[in-house]
Amino acid sequence: MELSDQATPQPSSSPNHATDRRKSGRVKQKPVLFQSDPNVIGSVSGKRKRAAGVNQPDPDDSDSEESSPDESDGDADEEELKEKRRKGRPRKTSAKPAPKKPKTNQPKTTTLPVRPATNGVKKPSKPRQPRARPSAAFAEDSTGLFAEIFSQGHTVDAVAAEWITRYDQHNANAMCELVNFVLKCTGCNLEVDVHDIEDPDNATSKLDDLKDEYEAQKITDYPLLSKTKGYSNFRPIMTGFFHSLITTAHAAGILYSDLALIENIEIWVTSMSSSAIRPFRHTATVIGLTMESALCTVFAELADSIAKTARQKEGELKKKKVNKQRVASLQEKVDEGKRKSDLVDTMLETIFSAVYANRYRDVDPKIRIDCVTALGTWIATAPDKFFVSNYLRYLGWVLSDISAPSRAEVIKQLSKLYKSKDDVARLRAFTEKFRPRFIEMASQDAELNVRVAAIEMLDLIREQGLLEPTDIDQIARLIFDTTPRIRKAVAGFFAENVNDLYESTIEELGGEEGVAEAVGEEEPDDFDEPRKSWLMFKSLAETMKFAAGEDEDGEPTLPQSTETLIGSEADSRYVLAAKAVCQSVPNLEDWEILAGYLLYDSSSTVSNAQEAQSPESLFKARCRLGDYEEMLLLEVLNAAVKNRLLEASETETDKKGRKSKARVDEAQEIQERVALHLAQFLPRLLRKFGANPTTAAIVLRLEHLLNLDIFEELRQDSTTFAALLDDINKQFLTHVNQDVLTEASNAILHARSFGNLEEVTEGKLQKLWSETINALRTLVSRKESGRGFAISDLSNTVSRIANLASISDCVSIFETEARSSSSSKKGASGTSKSPAEILTHIISDDYANEDRGSSHELVTASIKALTFYNMWLVRSLRTSLETNTPISTLPDPTPFASALLSVMQSRPPSSSSRIDTLRLAAAGAYLDLHTLYASLRHVTPKATTSKPSPSKPTTTTTPPNNKPTKRTHHHQPTTIPDTLHALIRPIPPRAQTTLLSIFAKAEKDFAKCSRRKLEPAPSSTTDNVHSEPESEDESDDEDSDDEDEEVDEKKKTQLLLAEKRLCEVAGKVVLAVLAAVFPDSNNPPDAHDTNTPHPDNNKIVKTRVLSNRTRLGGNFAAVVAFLDEPALPPHQPQPKKPKSKRMPKGGKKVVELSSGDEDEEEEGGEGGEGDGEEEGEEGGGGEGELADDRIEEVEDGDGVGVGGRAGRGEVGGRRGQGMELEMEEDEIMGD
Repeated sequence: MELSDQATPQPSSSPNHATDRRKSGRVKQKPVLFQSDPNVIGSVSGKRKRAAGVNQPDPDDSDSEESSPDESDGDADEEELKEKRRKGRPRKTSAKPAPKKPKTNQPKTTTLPVRPATNGVKKPSKPRQPRARPSAAFAEDSTGLFAEIFSQGHTVDAVAAEWITRYDQHNANAMCELVNFVLKCTGCNLEVDVHDIEDPDNATSKLDDLKDEYEAQKITDYPLLSKTKGYSNFRPIMTGFFHSLITTAHAAGILYSDLALIENIEIWVTSMSSSAIRPFRHTATVIGLTMESALCTVFAELADSIAKTARQKEGELKKKKVNKQRVASLQEKVDEGKRKSDLVDTMLETIFSAVYANRYRDVDPKIRIDCVTALGTWIATAPDKFFVSNYLRYLGWVLSDISAPSRAEVIKQLSKLYKSKDDVARLRAFTEKFRPRFIEMASQDAELNVRVAAIEMLDLIREQGLLEPTDIDQIARLIFDTTPRIRKAVAGFFAENVNDLYESTIEELGGEEGVAEAVGEEEPDDFDEPRKSWLMFKSLAETMKFAAGEDEDGEPTLPQSTETLIGSEADSRYVLAAKAVCQSVPNLEDWEILAGYLLYDSSSTVSNAQEAQSPESLFKARCRLGDYEEMLLLEVLNAAVKNRLLEASETETDKKGRKSKARVDEAQEIQERVALHLAQFLPRLLRKFGANPTTAAIVLRLEHLLNLDIFEELRQDSTTFAALLDDINKQFLTHVNQDVLTEASNAILHARSFGNLEEVTEGKLQKLWSETINALRTLVSRKESGRGFAISDLSNTVSRIANLASISDCVSIFETEARSSSSSKKGASGTSKSPAEILTHIISDDYANEDRGSSHELVTASIKALTFYNMWLVRSLRTSLETNTPISTLPDPTPFASALLSVMQSRPPSSSSRIDTLRLAAAGAYLDLHTLYASLRHVTPKATTSKPSPSKPTTTTTPPNNKPTKRTHHHQPTTIPDTLHALIRPIPPRAQTTLLSIFAKAEKDFAKCSRRKLEPAPSSTTDNVHSEPESEDESDDEDSDDEDEEVDEKKKTQLLLAEKRLCEVAGKVVLAVLAAVFPDSNNPPDAHDTNTPHPDNNKIVKTRVLSNRTRLGGNFAAVVAFLDEPALPPHQPQPKKPKSKRMPKGGKKVVELSSGDEDEEEEGGEGGEGDGEEEGEEGGGGEGELADDRIEEVEDGDGVGVGGRAGRGEVGGRRGQGMELEMEEDEIMGD
């Protein structure tokens, strides 16, 4: 009896029985229960009965499973028979009824039959087949396969199966349809016919004809790279179809039974992949690579099937009673699998040699990237075939590709291979061959992303143990790289090196037990006792020292050029490296332990040899630090404290930026703990490391991180803070190193920023001023009296004064003369001078003409100090003007300016082949001095209630012809008092010549170092501006030897310094031009009109500065490009406005006039940089249209408009009336 369907219970023998019908005439059926037994059929009574024929084999199935008992014994072993009998037995029902489930108060629901779950485990979902949405972009002129795939919304599997069916019916028509689909994918609407398919030898010539017709259409875009809407998923659908086509042909067996299928596809695809037309070549290459990927999948499946069948065969042969027929059947299956695998292997070789071997070096980098990606996929899919040196070498060759994306892609594919520990043996020979290239890419590649990826890959190679120690050290040195991303990428690599050294150190000391015995029990808050983490810090110091260079005794620094202003120095490479390792090296979050380690005195010696071999002594000896290591760990300590405070600030908010009281309290607690501990450690660190200038500067930098507000909130004794200031003052007075002086000055400035502690700080600061000024007077008195005098002592004292002047108002101190009683006690008339007079006398004395280094440093420090003094003076004047406070006495900058000019003119101009840094410092200070006082033009006094005098109008109206009239100088209501006009002095012609000669020398110096050619000086400027003559050495060095030699580090340093000096002096000249302090040398300024800007000479100077803007690099071009910006009006800051505004027709513009600083206004578009006036239309043709952006100046032979308005009221960067402005992109700066 045959079993009935399980899903259709049969309560009676007839389906039409009356009792089984409802009134509606439908058959009454029961739903299938959730745990229905397939061996039991349901009945009307609900009783379970065993099926009649469960254990009886079906006669129809006997032939397919077992033909006879003897044959069954021959095909199946005893275990399989037992398994079949066990499955055929009915399940035993339990005698006890199933326990009832407890009732729950749940709402009543309708119970519906559900599909049984697979043991509570959700089956993995199958990947979605790519399906193209019907799009108008594909609907036009799309037929055949292209229409089925892209226009009708079918899945690629369905289309591939349908095509295989059509191929069985008529292979030529189906192949013609497939080739036309490939052509359509290239963007070509041309087609081939069946005759072309039937003649495969003529495929190349047919493609040549198609190529000619395709080129005649001049198509510039093709679907594979099209950005048109609707083509975003074109590539995955096209490749998905060919992948499904190969796998479907494999499943149907046609891939092996009809070899002409793959051969014909290969002929057309490989021929198109070698086409000179990029759309043909790229599309066919992608299709060929996709077919190779699909064949790799088939190859892997066949390999797995063969291996599985072979294991079954081996298992059968190991049995006592071998089933020979089963062994023979399995052997036939293995042979068939090998035959198919050999065919697929041949196909893989054919496509690889015809497509990949030619296209991996294609001229198009996109094709090369596709090839690299495909090879990585093949290696991962079919490692037995492609994970060998013959194919890996192709990846190694692409490492030297000229395209950065290609190099990045090959690094990405290799990184995937190095992640697997099982494939290390296969990569050993490849790594040994290309390891130098890996190191070179990580260290010197031009593309930053490639360097980062190479470093990450080398970290994987290091984990596999395939890097040499020298390679590891070379990569570890990148922790000192100047690029932040490189330091961040190598931080993990560097941390692993530190950890390796740490673990080896622990092993040297007897392992964990030996270290625990040496350290003992660690107290959480006792930071001065030895700890296990000290070994980690020691390992970090040794690793950083080795990476920086073992022979270094201190931080190497570039020679500093003379600077007029004391600016904040950039972080050293040790600071940058410490910031990078702070995030990756463990135990650095507990910076207090590191501070205790640095403060530990390891100089104590043991009494006897036995005690020296104790675990504690060995531990302390291993933790002993050298001077260089202490300097490195101090930098790490700075970075660790900063990082801890940064973490505290980030703790206040969650990931969504919301604050909570608990988070704020936690952050406050961390900041308080850091402030307390830092206040305790700073004096001790200064006492230990204050003698060395390098370490003293680092410790002083820690004071900047001390939050004095929290220090005061915790009600700490003010004497603690005063003691800390005393230690800082001691460092300031005892050191002569500029780094220490700068850091000490910044520490005092940081302390002054907290108002509640300002009284204590001001007292300490005044004490510093008193001691330094007294030292200056004493040294000058000794010099004048002929007693013991050292110029170095005077230079150091003046340097301290310059640093103090940079952070504190020094006007009253510099202008105070010594008391007469004090002068009589000293017995020296020179001591009665004010500090400003003493410093001015030092500059104008013979120190500047001496070649000794101390003399140059003394003059430079004096220039810096007086420059800051004049800055404070101008600040005081501006405050008085803004608040309408009467000014009792006016300063006189003439002696300082005369001293600077004497330095510039007294130094021999051609004494050296390099620019004189002292002359450069004097020139910068001279330009700064005039620009500084010219800034008083922009001061706006506080408004008063008094009305202006009717005789002094404050406004003027634009004439009816819209052309501004030429203004003559007469006293208007001044924004600054007339008495201050004398301070705004123009640069005399003699000084202009000297300044521009220094500028020309800086240009030539940088041009010589960088081997650039300068533009000849404009003829219009030869009368007023001439360059100093070159020495014979300079002219001869133009064609010096070493042209073919590699530039060494010294020459690179000279090049950087030359560019820095050029940009410094150029920047100051630019500011002077914008401030309009260059008068007309042919027409000297009127004695009564010293405040009038002279844009004519500004124009000459600007032309000279801009003459080489395109020849001296991007940094110089960026500096002088500020001359292209709109000049600020002398009477008020330039407001932010849109680029252009137009007034209604007939409108008039009202311009407010101020004092004599605006007494000259240019007409039309010829306005100078200094006037800054907004002007109306040229020639009256625009009827009131205004351009408030900027005014263009057209220079002869320059070709670059400085302004933004030209022609007849137009806004932009064009010349007027048909003249074109030619400007390079790198010369344009936005508003």
